[in-house]
Amino acid sequence: MRRPVFRLSPEKRRVLLRRARQVCDPGTALRFRMVARMGAGVSCRQTAEAFSVVPATAVRARQRYLAKGWRGLLDGRRTNGKRKLTQAFLDALAYALRHTPQAFGWKRSTWSRELLGRQLARMGMPDVAESTVGRALATIGARLGSPKPIVLCPWPRRERERILACLRRLAARSSAAEPVFYEDEVDIHLNPKIGRDWMLPGTQRRVVTPGKNVKHYLAGALDARTERMIWVDGNSKRSALFVKLLFKLLASHPKARRVHVILDNFGIHTSKISRRAVEQFGTRVQLHFLPPYTPDANRIEHRWRDLHANVTRNHQCGSMDQLLGEVFDHLEERNCRARCRQAARQSDSDSRAAI
Repeated sequence: MRRPVFRLSPEKRRVLLRRARQVCDPGTALRFRMVARMGAGVSCRQTAEAFSVVPATAVRARQRYLAKGWRGLLDGRRTNGKRKLTQAFLDALAYALRHTPQAFGWKRSTWSRELLGRQLARMGMPDVAESTVGRALATIGARLGSPKPIVLCPWPRRERERILACLRRLAARSSAAEPVFYEDEVDIHLNPKIGRDWMLPGTQRRVVTPGKNVKHYLAGALDARTERMIWVDGNSKRSALFVKLLFKLLASHPKARRVHVILDNFGIHTSKISRRAVEQFGTRVQLHFLPPYTPDANRIEHRWRDLHANVTRNHQCGSMDQLLGEVFDHLEERNCRARCRQAARQSDSDSRAAI
């Protein structure tokens, strides 16, 4: 038996279209428009194609209208009761994420959506499903990331902050006569560092490794004023590599009265060979040591992280010479950008002075 054609009067279709413009929910507006179109004699399949949905969606919308009229097209969740993802719920979730599960007595080291839901219920929040916790995490902008391992500085906080403040003031006073550099070393491995990357669904990128690792080392110095870097490389990370960098710093700044170097407490910086070299330079080189375990205060660490992110992570180089070529090209490119920024700042300064 043939099903009767679903038709609505022009007035009813105009009402449906008007309500579609008034509602805020896109899904509800879509249902109003589909029913209005089908009310003009258009089939469910043609309506589904016009709105880029499956035919079952159009069929369900028509059935809801036939059962309850235009009120049947409204979002049924609006009568579910009070909203669960309130600001208090989101604040409690953020508070839980600032701590580890052990801080609340759970026998687990990392959070899961299920455990977060159970902890929020303990805190007096509504009992919600894991999917709701996932939506709440997205609402507050939480991400699933890798923790950063750190070692606490053994110095008293006041002493550590005093030293760091002095070093920041020293870097701010950097000039051509007394340049200030941030110094550190970095390891370059032929076996690539594995890091996150975007991939298509159902695929996993493969990184070919040489198998037997080969290491090379760089010692670099980042100019606190110009942000340009000077570096040397070697097959071992010993005092000779550090001394070689100091010689290059002095050679690149022959007119400087004194070169200030901010560095960490690594062994090659305080060895007998390094101390004798610094004594040989006299007052032309002055070392300023950071408090222990404060790598974030050394600005060159950010340049090394940028190097790993752009070159050494997931690289496809088959030899150390090829890898070092890409490393040096990357550092030269960063120096070129720094020179351009410095020239732009100098041009702006000259323009303001002329005005």
